[in-house]
Amino acid sequence: MSLFGNGALGRVVRSGVGRRRVQTLVIAVATMMAVASAVVAGALMVAAAAPFDDAFKKQQGAHITAQFDPAKASAAQLERTKKLPDVTASAGPYASTAFRPVDRSGFRMPTLTVVGRSGADAAVDRVELKSGRWAQKPGEIVVDASFQGPSVDIGSALKTSDTPNAPTLSVVGFAVSVGKSADAWATSEQVEALAALGNPLTTQMLYRFDSASTKQQILADRAKLASSVDAGALLGTQSWLDTKRAADQGAAATVPFVMAFGVLGIVMSVIIVSSVISGAVGTSLRRIGILKAIGFTPREVVRAYVAQALIPATVGITLGVVLGNLLAVPLLADTESVYGNVSLSVAWWVDIAVPAAALLVVGLAALIPARRAGRLNTVEAIAVGRAPRPGRGQWAHRTMGQLPLPRPVTYGLATPFTHPVRALAMLLAVAFGTVAATFAVGLTSSLHEVGKSQDPESRAAVTVTTVKMNNIAPPPPPPPAGGEAAASPSPVVPSPAAGSSTKPKVADPAKVRAAVKSEAGLKSYYGKLQTEVAVAGVSGGVEASLYEGDSRSGSYEMLSGHWITGKGQVVVPTRFLERTSTKIGDTVRMTFEKESADLRIVGESFDTSGNELEVHADMANFPSAQPETFLVDVKSGVSADEFARKLAAVVQPMGGDATTVVESEQSGVILIMDAMAVLLTLMLIAVAGLGVLNSVVLDTRERVHDLGVCKAIGMSPRQTVSLVLASVSAIGVVGGLLGVPAGYLLHGVVMPVMGRAVGTGMPSPVLDVYGPVELLLLGLGGVVLAMLGAMVPAGWAARARTATALRTE
Repeated sequence: MSLFGNGALGRVVRSGVGRRRVQTLVIAVATMMAVASAVVAGALMVAAAAPFDDAFKKQQGAHITAQFDPAKASAAQLERTKKLPDVTASAGPYASTAFRPVDRSGFRMPTLTVVGRSGADAAVDRVELKSGRWAQKPGEIVVDASFQGPSVDIGSALKTSDTPNAPTLSVVGFAVSVGKSADAWATSEQVEALAALGNPLTTQMLYRFDSASTKQQILADRAKLASSVDAGALLGTQSWLDTKRAADQGAAATVPFVMAFGVLGIVMSVIIVSSVISGAVGTSLRRIGILKAIGFTPREVVRAYVAQALIPATVGITLGVVLGNLLAVPLLADTESVYGNVSLSVAWWVDIAVPAAALLVVGLAALIPARRAGRLNTVEAIAVGRAPRPGRGQWAHRTMGQLPLPRPVTYGLATPFTHPVRALAMLLAVAFGTVAATFAVGLTSSLHEVGKSQDPESRAAVTVTTVKMNNIAPPPPPPPAGGEAAASPSPVVPSPAAGSSTKPKVADPAKVRAAVKSEAGLKSYYGKLQTEVAVAGVSGGVEASLYEGDSRSGSYEMLSGHWITGKGQVVVPTRFLERTSTKIGDTVRMTFEKESADLRIVGESFDTSGNELEVHADMANFPSAQPETFLVDVKSGVSADEFARKLAAVVQPMGGDATTVVESEQSGVILIMDAMAVLLTLMLIAVAGLGVLNSVVLDTRERVHDLGVCKAIGMSPRQTVSLVLASVSAIGVVGGLLGVPAGYLLHGVVMPVMGRAVGTGMPSPVLDVYGPVELLLLGLGGVVLAMLGAMVPAGWAARARTATALRTE
């Protein structure tokens, strides 16, 4: 007894698989591609579903973390906010401030939001102490566990600033707040002491609401808080929804396009498997009749043909699982959970569920044509054999024969109408292959535009800095906490502790500016400072780009509003608006060093920098800020290299430098996504080509006697090739006409979904990437795909001997 019943049935199955090598290969490759895409998509969705919700519920995280101005919000008013409708729990008020400490290695850490709390437990935001103990007296501090490392450990000292004789704090513990309510905790007395050194002092309140599961509900809850206190008292808020997205997103942007390829692969697998089994039944009518004549029941015939699909499908599924696991590793490596690392492997149940579902789909796809084999009449099957139904397609031959084309070409053009179902399967295979190619071209072009839009400094011809280029080396950032990497210090000038002998010489920005303005060939310039600021309502430091002069040439793409045009304005990314529950026109308080300014949000920028927030403002808002970089454009006809060389000779003795701008490389995530899109597209195109190959092989073998007759009356091998290629040319044209618009629409759907996955919209330069020439070439790609799939059977038909073909029935 074999796996498929009795020994005879097993031999029939193995014989069918062995004889139909092309069909076997087609099914195996189609299922491999579909399963690989599905495994990757499943792995990324599991990784994106980080255990945030469970941890947030366990810690009773705050739905809204609010910062109030202690000068405008009295204790009585804050108490009343606890009794607002829908407020189910609250904690605070806590004194809060922001400072930028220096670790024991001498480098400035990111700006930390420190909150004064007497203990880790509270009605809202039950902070989990990972190691050490809680701060019990002034001079002690508990730091978020993401900052733990060689330079920050239990017992290490943190200087409160980089000024000489700055007080120090002893690290006594490491903790985690699921809602990211703070980066550090100390006693209230210590927080007030830090504020006395010139750091901004605010009051933190933590709230849980009955309804806070959507952005609209969060905005409504924030409005209630704002209306319950004096105008301007609420400085800022942080929404738990944005914190959740930051924790969950990881490689979330990759999921939509991998799922798109997976769906295409699954649909193509169904089409290919159905076509292969249908073709196998259609070309084996006599064999089926003989099997029934010698005693095979209809059920056994059905089982035999379903098994002939399941065997190569099982091989393809196995290979697809392996390939999917390999493809998922680089994407999962970029994805971490906030609370414990995500394993760099696919979840075990994904490796079980996807193959099981694929086997079910393949089985169902094969069952319909296999049941046709089971219903065939034995006598008719033996009598008819593989001959096509009489009269089918004759009208097409008569119509095509009237075209002013060579007879082999018109004969080939009419061939698909003999087997319309098989021709439809071929058409769908070509169309889906064209869809994949069109989508992949758009995707990679959009990703290139995304990378280019995130590097506006590369538009300048020359970069001038206030330090020499070989001194530009930022200190290593603290280890990231899962999906949210800690912000790093300024990427231009490292900030060792005062008195360090390694501190580089810094040129006077005013002298560098004067040198830039006096250099012949200057067209325009603007100054820039990349730094950190504290924003009321946002825990930790926020990356900030401060600009001097007209910075429109270095502006980011805008989703709404406009770029900064002067003092008192700030441009922020979409994630900032969502995290702080603000909108264009609202005012936020921003603090640089010890200078604070209330800035009005005037624009929403396109920013794909992951969980980090980067804001853009005018340098005039902060009098002590000085540019560290000048981005220069030169006049037409002026050599940028020569301009930079002359300017470098002037500013290098001051401690600065000048060089031509080198376009930055694409980020690793974009390169990985590009490579995966290309690989999946090639696999889909290969599947489509194999689908065409299978159909043409069936047609050619089925009509081998007709080809013999044509050769006997004088058809040359070259004309035979043109006949076979003409039989797929019209299908290629129609497939391209259908596939290109579908791929265009798919790109228009998937790209905005990818943007929303990382918390941003998509500007028109990223979406409008197709040109007329590109679309035309992609449409012609359908014809090329069909021709390539038919090339091998066309060669076989041309080489077939006339006598052999005539003897074939």
